[in-house]
Amino acid sequence: MNVTLLIPARYGSSRFPGKPLAPINGKPMIQHVYERASLAKGLSAIYVATDDQRIKEAVDAFGGNVVMTDPQAASGTDRIEDAIKQLGLNDNDLVVNLQGDQPLIDPISIEQIITLFERHPNEFGMATLGVEITEQSELDDPKHVKMVFDNDFYALYFSRARIPFGRDTNEHPVYKHLGIYAYTRSFIATFAKLPLGRLEDLEKLEQLRALEYGYKIKVAISAFDSPEVDTPEDIRICEARLAVD
Repeated sequence: MNVTLLIPARYGSSRFPGKPLAPINGKPMIQHVYERASLAKGLSAIYVATDDQRIKEAVDAFGGNVVMTDPQAASGTDRIEDAIKQLGLNDNDLVVNLQGDQPLIDPISIEQIITLFERHPNEFGMATLGVEITEQSELDDPKHVKMVFDNDFYALYFSRARIPFGRDTNEHPVYKHLGIYAYTRSFIATFAKLPLGRLEDLEKLEQLRALEYGYKIKVAISAFDSPEVDTPEDIRICEARLAVD
């Protein structure tokens, strides 16, 4: 199975402009993401998908691969679709979408999501990962997206609110969604043509579009958290974590 990992990266961010190039222990964040992803087994190629020349130059400097995408791309999926077309991937190829703000991604998590498609061929077109929340502060923080899934590990819903909400007890696991997806090339082509979903628009969570239009999202639970960088303070947290590792 041909597996291409794409790392979408935008320079613009309302909370943290230039985030992909923010230095973490002397390296731009995008380099940390790229290098950690490159440790995963089973990948055929890795590309950073960006529309910004500054990001391209940074990736070129550390020897990474870049595909330049349309600056008018409306969403992350549109950016991925644009990159896929330029790379000429086949319908049966697998695409892993790793967000460019996850410098602590564990390579095993990437391998885990690839394994889902190897073990369940032709059963679904999209998969993602979750991890059990252990930090109480994350439970009601809308920055951390929560998820619920059925007994066969298919996603039921994603929300910025705490789900499930225990009416009588809070002694139950709550799972956080990790910003990594995998899809078949043919599924992305279908997904990119779907209109904006009502729930997607309310929660501002693009993956809800797939559920709203009746598509399955397979879920695997990872043993490794992958904190996202949203603010400059998160950079300091990453540096502390890397110092321990």
